[in-house]
Amino acid sequence: MTAREVPAVPTAPLTTRPGLGARLDAALYGPVLLLGEVRGMRRRRTALVGAARGRVLEIGAGTGLNLRHYPHDVDDLVLTEPDPGMAARLRHAVSRSGRRATVVEAGADALPAADGSVDTVVSTMVLCTVPDPLAALREISRVLAPGGRLLFCEHVLAADERTVRRQHLLAGAWARFASGCRCDRDLLTAIAGALDVDRVHEETWRGMPVLVHPLVVGSARPRR
Repeated sequence: MTAREVPAVPTAPLTTRPGLGARLDAALYGPVLLLGEVRGMRRRRTALVGAARGRVLEIGAGTGLNLRHYPHDVDDLVLTEPDPGMAARLRHAVSRSGRRATVVEAGADALPAADGSVDTVVSTMVLCTVPDPLAALREISRVLAPGGRLLFCEHVLAADERTVRRQHLLAGAWARFASGCRCDRDLLTAIAGALDVDRVHEETWRGMPVLVHPLVVGSARPRR
């Protein structure tokens, strides 16, 4: 399947709010996700992010929930985050961690890396929120070196039709509540349309609303 054959993925305008709104989003981000972290997501981060190697770039790094899980022997670690409030908290998290990492305010559709210069790209619950996930996947493919990998953990459309109907029906309301996150994107199909998926398995995001329960966790490689 080529990128041209990928079914349309719902897109949404960037919903970052300036000033106080952005700061509140950043402040509430960690507490809102806490139960999900305790009920399995932290374990997933350890397994997924722990596999990062070489020159690493994370998209939508948020407030740094993945930071503690990166191996200490990666060659380089670049954390991108387009939201200024999130980026400020991310820089603080990096400073407190003592890790060597560079924080760049950049969106997933314009990554600060040269063609074929990155060994590992990490995306955890990010493609649901970016305005154009297909553009982000094209950028990921562009920056990955031959033999490089995208490590991903994303919530996706459910397997059962009843939940899918709810996801489509409530997608707009959920996006307003969750700072632009879309629960109605067929992200696994999108990833498979842009890269070669070499490993994937389905899991459930416990501790979160049923709209975002279905998860896919895996890795993909660029086509050359």
